Amino acid sequence: MSRIGRMPVTIPAGVEVSIVEPNVVTVKGPKGTLTQTMRPEMIIKVEDGVIHVGRPSEDKLHKSLHGLTRSLIHDMVVGVTDGFKKELDINGVGYRASKEGSKLVMNLGYSHLVTMEEIDGITIEVPAPNKVIVHGIDKQKEIEEIRRKAINANLKLIECPIRHLGTEEGYKIYTRLQEHLLAQGIEMKFNTMVKDILIEGDTVKGIVTDKDETFCAPEIVAAIGREGSDWFSHVCDNHHIETKVGTVDIGVRVEVRDEVMKFLNENLYEAKLVYYTPTFDDKVRTFCSNPSGEVATEYYENGLAVVNGHAYKSQEYKTNNTNFALLVSKNFTRPFNEPIEYGKHIAQLSNMLCGGRIMVQTFGDFQRGRRTTEERLCRNNLIPTLKDAVPGDLSLVFPYRIMTDIKEMILALDKVTPGIASDETLLYGVEVKFYSNKVVVDKDFETSVHGLRAIGDGASVTRGLQQASANGISVARSILKRM
Repeated sequence: MSRIGRMPVTIPAGVEVSIVEPNVVTVKGPKGTLTQTMRPEMIIKVEDGVIHVGRPSEDKLHKSLHGLTRSLIHDMVVGVTDGFKKELDINGVGYRASKEGSKLVMNLGYSHLVTMEEIDGITIEVPAPNKVIVHGIDKQKEIEEIRRKAINANLKLIECPIRHLGTEEGYKIYTRLQEHLLAQGIEMKFNTMVKDILIEGDTVKGIVTDKDETFCAPEIVAAIGREGSDWFSHVCDNHHIETKVGTVDIGVRVEVRDEVMKFLNENLYEAKLVYYTPTFDDKVRTFCSNPSGEVATEYYENGLAVVNGHAYKSQEYKTNNTNFALLVSKNFTRPFNEPIEYGKHIAQLSNMLCGGRIMVQTFGDFQRGRRTTEERLCRNNLIPTLKDAVPGDLSLVFPYRIMTDIKEMILALDKVTPGIASDETLLYGVEVKFYSNKVVVDKDFETSVHGLRAIGDGASVTRGLQQASANGISVARSILKRM
């Protein structure tokens, strides 16, 4: 975020900016006035019509605050100058919206009308029965509105700014990283499996590959993706590396029209929401949201098929649907110690019923306990992006407890962004995140074996790309300190 923090903010004509202690920033413009208190340690100056933000040190916290502070001030300037506008399209037979005084009234196919009151700083315009335009000068108010709805539904909103790169752009980035490392003299081995980790006493010595090559080093980093979780689990068992009983993340991938998620997508890109279900008090979370993306099949060892999702940067690859994972996080106690096998078992049931493909069911059928048929799926207004998904019945795959958790989470999400609990919403199964039993590590991610560090999702240390990326940088710095 420091790169963003160093970017100056130009003050447009007609806008006034004042800063008083302790870093209370006021911005006045044609559309109104915004005031926000920034962290007192940040250095904010106005010089020659430009706002500059600095940080007092290279501390990790100050680096993160640097970019955040600049972004907040930039949004304030944009807000009082141009304002923020979100256009929402309503699509559906008989669906319509109207304005009654300060109330937005929507007919969305329910037995009742859905009404929303305007809040201070936000105005709603309905230029046509199928179009709603939301205006405001403070983007934070829109996020606050999402958070308010989440709280009312007993959901916890985790704000995590996302810079979406796009699946197709990822290949370009990985290529540049590889070229850079090769230019630095780094040797890379592909299509080479690590057969075992060499340990003497309580100290790591090196690794042995499947080609019987031995590489010795005082520091070994086991950076395990989810596909390698089973292998690493066996390594830990064989070498008595300390672990705890792991978490099983299992659930479905939800697919809806972009319009249903538009407000969340445009303000947060990926709305991370956590829910504790009323029936079982199980943790359920949203994960890996893909606006205008597509549902995809992910294959593991022995052809095990699980569901995933992608989103692309290029406009030509975009779809009309948003998909996201909805995962039930289940913690077990001993003697259970095989989270990977449990997840595989559930996925194998789905594969068995669908001939090795992914199952899809509408939420309406899911609630009614009936199988989705080809005929009913063809009637659905929501067109699946995973074309070879097989209509089926997820109740034949999931335990009752997980079924209940998924249903209660979707109904809660519907209070935040109405339409998710539509009968036409698609549920694809099974989505499983494979983790080994959680490896016990210290603050530098060193295991009970000296010199052996474990990072990544497969080692049950991280959850997702962002955490895994930061994990790699952190452990690299720890190694450099020791050298």
